[in-house]
Amino acid sequence: MAASSFSCAQSLCLTSRGRVSFPGGCVLKRRNSHLVFASSLKSNKDVSSVSKVETLLDSVKWDDKGLAVAIAQNVDTGAILMQGFANRDALATTISSRKATFYSRSRSSLWTKGETSNNFINVYDIFLDCDRDSIIYLGKPDGPTCHTGSETCYYTSVLDSLETEQAAGSKLASTTLYSLESTVFQRRAEIETTTESGKPSWTKRLLLNHDLLCSKIREEADELCRTLEDNEDKGRTASEMGDVLYHAMVLLALKDVKMEDVLDVLRRRFSQSGIEEKGSRGKQKS
Repeated sequence: MAASSFSCAQSLCLTSRGRVSFPGGCVLKRRNSHLVFASSLKSNKDVSSVSKVETLLDSVKWDDKGLAVAIAQNVDTGAILMQGFANRDALATTISSRKATFYSRSRSSLWTKGETSNNFINVYDIFLDCDRDSIIYLGKPDGPTCHTGSETCYYTSVLDSLETEQAAGSKLASTTLYSLESTVFQRRAEIETTTESGKPSWTKRLLLNHDLLCSKIREEADELCRTLEDNEDKGRTASEMGDVLYHAMVLLALKDVKMEDVLDVLRRRFSQSGIEEKGSRGKQKS
């Protein structure tokens, strides 16, 4: 529902005076927190786009102060970057500029994340929850989101802090995939900075032996294919895919490539056919 609701906003852009501009000379001016259509060059398409944005803004259940919770989420990693508040104008500005924009309750004004640090959050999509009283800005950050320099504002585990004060603030809120990636990169750092006695972990063995790592990736990929060829059950396929992912992520760590980089590549291919994508690879090499 969210994707279709916001498709009408893709042609919007901001003018230098903060107005919302459409192709063909159509301009939206804010008047009393509402977007007002103003142009002598109105086309049916432009009028329809304005109407859809207005209808969308009207559908949000703003609280008694005209606000709704707005959460910024990384489009590739799924990480929750930050939480703020948006009003009608903040959401309209985000739709038009594709930069995550919020309403500052302390300053009583709009603010765009990155306007002072240049660490903008570039919005690819926007979602409303089922009650239409909270908003997600799904986007890609240009740099650290938190004012502390952290990747996100969420880096304090409540459960860890209950066990030991030293653990408070020591890790980011991560999904299973990114927790695994963090562990692999940590093992790589340990190899580079410490001399280990005794038998190394399997991850460290793979990091130290490139031939072993590549042979394991080929072996696990073959076993994954066999689950299809031999009609094995779903559990077996999931298990073999887990092995492929793990070993491939060790190789990525050696190449200093993050899963976020891989997912970014996949996202960019969404609007491309497989034939076009392969053709572009050949041009890049030449």
